[in-house]
Amino acid sequence: MKSAVIVFPGSNRDRDTADALELVSGKRPAMVWHADSELPDVDLVVVPGGFSYGDYLRCGAMASQSAIMKEIKAHADKGGLVLGICNGFQVLTESHLLPGALMRNAGLKFVSRPVTLTVEETQLSFTRKYGKGQHVSFPAAHGEGNYYADTETLDRLEGEGRVVFRYAPGDNPNGSVRDIAGVMSEKHNVMGLMPHPECVVDPLLGPPDGLPLFQSLVEALS
Repeated sequence: MKSAVIVFPGSNRDRDTADALELVSGKRPAMVWHADSELPDVDLVVVPGGFSYGDYLRCGAMASQSAIMKEIKAHADKGGLVLGICNGFQVLTESHLLPGALMRNAGLKFVSRPVTLTVEETQLSFTRKYGKGQHVSFPAAHGEGNYYADTETLDRLEGEGRVVFRYAPGDNPNGSVRDIAGVMSEKHNVMGLMPHPECVVDPLLGPPDGLPLFQSLVEALS
């Protein structure tokens, strides 16, 4: 599996993501600066978490205008895999690679704690190593993770099996509509996820609930 991690000014999960990818694939991903106009020949692009451009304006809005996003869109259009985590999820919605929007948390406070998620879909390149209905715990760290889409879009996402992760009942940290924590594109090759699987891949840090996500990608791309 050949992969790349995009680095924006303010990214703070890019190295964690690179470490997770190297752990499962044995290969260090390319670290691609946001202002670059070319993307290496890769199977997977990850837009990591952090606070791109200091999260001024709408989170992810400025990053969505970066030069590299044109190449990421072209990669996705050709069927290449793209994963956006936290701020990366915000960037993908702002870039219209995923439907919906991420708004201010319902409590208007930054959330930083583990959250429990339910795996909704497992017939995907990103989740095939999980069990349907499995509960996993990922850390959340965001101030604008409140997922919103109109009713028609939400019904379509659910009807097409494109809601990939939900917050477990009673553990929705931000007010996301229908407890949605992660969604998939129409072609099933672009996924956005708000909590951080890359932070829970090493057993020394607790149960490695994020590891199967990255193992799924290696299996799908091998």
